Amino acid sequence: MRASAAREIPAGQDGRPAFELPEELRIDTDVARKVIGQFIRSQLRQAGFERCVLGLSGGIDSALVAYLTAEAIGADKLLCVSMPYRSSSAGSRTDAAAVIEALGTPSETFEITTIVDAFFADAAQASPLRRGNAMARVRMTTLYDRSVTFGGLVVGTGNKTESLIGYTTLFGDSASAFNPIGDLYKSQVRELALAMGVPDAIVAKAPSADLWPDQTDEGEGKFSYPMLDRILYWRIDKRRSIDEVVARGFDRATVERVDELVARSEFKRQVPPVAKLGPRTAGVDYLYPRRRPGSARS
Repeated sequence: MRASAAREIPAGQDGRPAFELPEELRIDTDVARKVIGQFIRSQLRQAGFERCVLGLSGGIDSALVAYLTAEAIGADKLLCVSMPYRSSSAGSRTDAAAVIEALGTPSETFEITTIVDAFFADAAQASPLRRGNAMARVRMTTLYDRSVTFGGLVVGTGNKTESLIGYTTLFGDSASAFNPIGDLYKSQVRELALAMGVPDAIVAKAPSADLWPDQTDEGEGKFSYPMLDRILYWRIDKRRSIDEVVARGFDRATVERVDELVARSEFKRQVPPVAKLGPRTAGVDYLYPRRRPGSARS
């Protein structure tokens, strides 16, 4: 797919473009927008729902999904829930509020600090990994609770890059009823966000899980998204061998590290296996599509 016209990449703090859009990853944003809109509506229709609930962090992924969902079903049918922790940056809160104001969606703020701190009350030395996982799971618990009160499906906001390298928390940010951007690399998320009109402040800032002050995804993972996306594109989408990817100018050690990340996180992308004992086993040989007769709610 080729890219349709979109506004220019906003400048970063140094005055240069805030990020790179690799040429081989460019998409037709008009087509992507239509396909994702139809996908959102069909998922709701198949499950018998009309509304959605979304965790809005102030980052580009959740902002883009908010824009896509509001366009697909109407802003009044989307509940955006902000769930800051005490260390969450002021910028994240401001950017989340800007999305809510721009779209006009119902919104709610739920502080998770008390819950997370209580969980680690007897584990003061808990690692950032443990705390980050707990935050992600408390947030998803909150969203599924709000899905009951608002009567909507929880929308996922994880991108393809994060899924492939395992940069996600099982039963936390990886949980959802459906995911509109799960087949978009981070670079493509940025491109579509530009086309959708997501605010420059969100599009330009460094991606971050906002788990501690000044934390960034690229700094923590020691990678750049454009480079990572390109390697994943050639290895996964195009099925090129490591040697072929290296021949394109990529560092072999980096390609091998990316391969290791993908392989080690495979368990995160699979439905939990079931020990088969009976003649028909759910998820193995008792399989039905979501739209099976009788599945829709009245």
